[in-house]
Amino acid sequence: MFLTAVDENEVFEIVKKCKNQKSLDCNDIDMIVVKRVIEAIIKPFTYICNLSFQTGRFPDRMKIAKVIPLYKSGNKHHFTNYRPVSLLPQFSKILEKLFKNRLEKFIDKHKLLTESQYGFRSSRSTSLALLDSIEYITNSIDKKQYVAGLFIDLSKGFDTIDHNILIRKLERYGVRGVALDWVQSYLGDRKQFVKLNGGCSLCMDIACGVPQGSVLGPKFFNLYINDICKVSKVLKMVLFADDTNIFCSGDDLQNLLEDMTNEISKVKFWLDKNKLSLNLNKSKLMLFGNSSLNTNAKIQINGVDIERVSENKFLGVIIDEKLNWRAHVRYIHSKVSRSIAILNKAKQLFDRTSLHILYCSLVSPYLSYCAEVWGNNYKTTLHSLFTLQKKAIRIIHNAGYRERTNSLFLQSEILKMDDLVKFQTAQILFKAKNKELPGNIQSMFFLKEGSYNLRGFCNFKTGKVRTTRKSFCVSVHGVKLWNSLNMELKQCPNIKQFKKSYKNMIFSNYKEKENIEIK
Repeated sequence: MFLTAVDENEVFEIVKKCKNQKSLDCNDIDMIVVKRVIEAIIKPFTYICNLSFQTGRFPDRMKIAKVIPLYKSGNKHHFTNYRPVSLLPQFSKILEKLFKNRLEKFIDKHKLLTESQYGFRSSRSTSLALLDSIEYITNSIDKKQYVAGLFIDLSKGFDTIDHNILIRKLERYGVRGVALDWVQSYLGDRKQFVKLNGGCSLCMDIACGVPQGSVLGPKFFNLYINDICKVSKVLKMVLFADDTNIFCSGDDLQNLLEDMTNEISKVKFWLDKNKLSLNLNKSKLMLFGNSSLNTNAKIQINGVDIERVSENKFLGVIIDEKLNWRAHVRYIHSKVSRSIAILNKAKQLFDRTSLHILYCSLVSPYLSYCAEVWGNNYKTTLHSLFTLQKKAIRIIHNAGYRERTNSLFLQSEILKMDDLVKFQTAQILFKAKNKELPGNIQSMFFLKEGSYNLRGFCNFKTGKVRTTRKSFCVSVHGVKLWNSLNMELKQCPNIKQFKKSYKNMIFSNYKEKENIEIK
């Protein structure tokens, strides 16, 4: 890996794209101040960045972190229920982003990261990680197999990274010479202090871990944990930073559990060698398939029984053992109901535009998050969410309880729940058509052969499935949706144009329906 020279334009572009955060670093400077003065100081700062890359040294004044404890959940008097967020010097973030850009190019060029890692990578999201998991489970169930899913919890994963092990791994990946010296300098001799309720602690040395809140921390963690996927050839792993899913499938449940236990012991050995701590109390086991027939099924790690659950939250989505998504729909229903109560109170104070903004902030994120994974479902399962959505639309437009909502959706340019799911599903297929998906997911889709612009051109092959759950997956249901689209949509030049054209098509349908209702 080579650290190419930095120019003033690159620095200026990075600063311009930084968010206008008001959080103060250890020098009481925020990013807004940096943006105001960057033009005046860009020449000397660029010189400092180049000097850092040439000498392999990270400036000591940029290694001091102010730590703010953020409450997570549980007893507020237990310090373990707080997440430490490091507020690093603003200029440190800029220098880190310069290094990150070079590191990402190196990683992508040599394809260093496993396809199973989705966290903190471009063109990869939580929805794709969930999609990978669900497709594996449903494929196995469709073959009449059992599937065991283990959701493991790493205790303070980012905080327990061993610097020496990380350096050895980076060197093995090809980060050597000045670049490796720079990383060692970046990790070494770091200091931090805690600020709480106006008081500051003494400044203490950091012996291990990568700073939470840093730019490079997630990248280093991905490289640190990357080789865990090579521990077993039997297990299917889906990683999103320190959130890890482990799956195993088989025809016989007892043999499956024995294989899973043996393979998990290898994973535990790897974690111990890499000084990562597995929280056995928070790790959960779930069995998919006809698993309800065997209530005594269990897996042990180091003699400790892993708790078996019927549902578990992974990356913000509740997965249940039947994959009917009812638990997640109930969760979304409760969240949206509270948001609608806020909308209802706000309608006395705000106009329609402000209420629309509140809808996009309080309601829409819950309905749209990973909807392409859980939203392809029975209409009866999603009906309660659509009812809530119509209630929110009526509040925005100050409409009566029984007033038709089709015209209101059209006026607000908001997609109905069913169309929202199709919209997000279609985007996955558009990316598949243009081969923009991660390898694990791209391999699920096959375009039909033929280079002529005839009927069926740009269509995907549809496979035969046995179970209803598999038929609801993106690899099946999404393919049918894509194949039904017109040729103009399929041949859009980019995802932005595709989204715009698809929405226009849906709103045209709303308009036609409105005209029919008027007649």
